[in-house]
Amino acid sequence: MSFGQGGPFDGPGGNGTPDWGALAEESEAASRRKRWMLIGGGALAALAVAGIVTVAVITSGGDSPNGNPTAQPTASGEVTPDDKPSFPDYTVPPPPNPRDYISDPKKDRAPLTPATLFPDKSMVIGEHTYPRTNTATTGDCTSASQGPLGSLLSHNGCTKLLRATYSKGGVSATVGIAVFSSPAQATKVMNQWKGGNITPLAGGGVPSAFCQGTRCRTTANATGRYAYFTIAGYNNGKATTTSETKAQAIGRDGASYAFARITQRGKDQAQKAAEKQAEEARRKAEQQQS
Repeated sequence: MSFGQGGPFDGPGGNGTPDWGALAEESEAASRRKRWMLIGGGALAALAVAGIVTVAVITSGGDSPNGNPTAQPTASGEVTPDDKPSFPDYTVPPPPNPRDYISDPKKDRAPLTPATLFPDKSMVIGEHTYPRTNTATTGDCTSASQGPLGSLLSHNGCTKLLRATYSKGGVSATVGIAVFSSPAQATKVMNQWKGGNITPLAGGGVPSAFCQGTRCRTTANATGRYAYFTIAGYNNGKATTTSETKAQAIGRDGASYAFARITQRGKDQAQKAAEKQAEEARRKAEQQQS
């Protein structure tokens, strides 16, 4: 029996026996045709997607949908914004030297009062704290000094003498800062000092007899156009000795505090000058850019 000319069941003898080899070849050929159709269809689909992406890229070459400029490729291949912020380019001058401001009266223009030199209610040096009891200032340096120091200050052009007293635990120290027109004058006073000192400043619990008619510890030093002094002793009139330590400690701390306050004065003025220079440089750069 035959299903058509040359059909798979029409064997060589035409006796109706299935030709299994022909069936296998026909099945294999059908599978190959199906695979090629799938592969071809996938390739066409990929080409279609690529075309859509290309059209999208070309279309988005201008402004973005929200109206903002989009990033554009540069010659090197990097993508950068069309509009990027622009800042003025300026150079900030080097910061001033704080020592210049405690050495030159033309630069050292900050207020010079006990409130600016001794602003804290307590003198704090390391772990030691001493409450402040009194302050004073005078333009007559000899009136706030005693012994040879008065003449030494006057002959070297002392223009102002500021004092503050600190007290704790039965001992007190008066710190004095003398102002001159140049570092050379202050240094000369320090080098020529051989005796005498600032007059102790009583008040605020420190007796008027403090360091009067008894032996007290004294120091003298200088920095910039300032010379600074201390006189320290016992409130009860006890004389200091080479072996005692309480008056020695408060006197040493008083000298450290005076140096720190003068140094801070220079730093504060230098900082303000640096900020002003930076602002002027920025403003000048903005004017040039516009």
